[in-house]
Amino acid sequence: MSKYSKFFSILSYKIIYFNFKYLPFNQAIKFPFFISKNVYFRSLKGKITIDSPISSGMIKIGFGDVGIFDDRRSRSILDINGSLIFKGSANIGHGSKISVSEKGTLTLGDNFTITAESSIVAHLNIEFGKDCLLSWDTLIMDTDLHKIHNELGERINEEQPIKIGNNVWIGCRNLVLKGAVIPDNAVLGANSVVSKKLEVENAIYVGNPVRCVKENINWKL
Repeated sequence: MSKYSKFFSILSYKIIYFNFKYLPFNQAIKFPFFISKNVYFRSLKGKITIDSPISSGMIKIGFGDVGIFDDRRSRSILDINGSLIFKGSANIGHGSKISVSEKGTLTLGDNFTITAESSIVAHLNIEFGKDCLLSWDTLIMDTDLHKIHNELGERINEEQPIKIGNNVWIGCRNLVLKGAVIPDNAVLGANSVVSKKLEVENAIYVGNPVRCVKENINWKL
């Protein structure tokens, strides 16, 4: 089978629909998005753009093979009503969910990876740098979803942006909440909670409340 036959054999209705819905023809015809049959389009009313050179299959959604999950039955969800921006290649693993509200923006830096079963909820602004890795069962959200008011009727839980630097590894079962800032070359240990600005680059953070436990580290994706 030629490389062209192999390429066209993996095309599905979802892949064709998604690429030509969001991209101009000269980009869509290269099929930069590969979409698994297990991806559920909850809403596709927003805007999706690729801010980088285009190549076939550079962005994969709903694929993967993490041994502790059933990749055949694990469904990914896209709920895009705002703006989703890809700055390069991305691999959003099976069972992952992405929701961007009408006024929200989610920016994924080049070489972005979710292994499986993680969720991102952007109501305001969430931005990832390049070479970021998210492990499974992680939730990142810049909103509480529901409004809380004080005795004067003033809202006290406003949404706040989240900024994640370059080369950041977020371990499994982490919770990254509104107002979080994670610096370059950081590692976030399993089951940690971040809701503030972390100051030290090249460091390992763990716990709830999160704290720095090791500086001057290096890691590679």
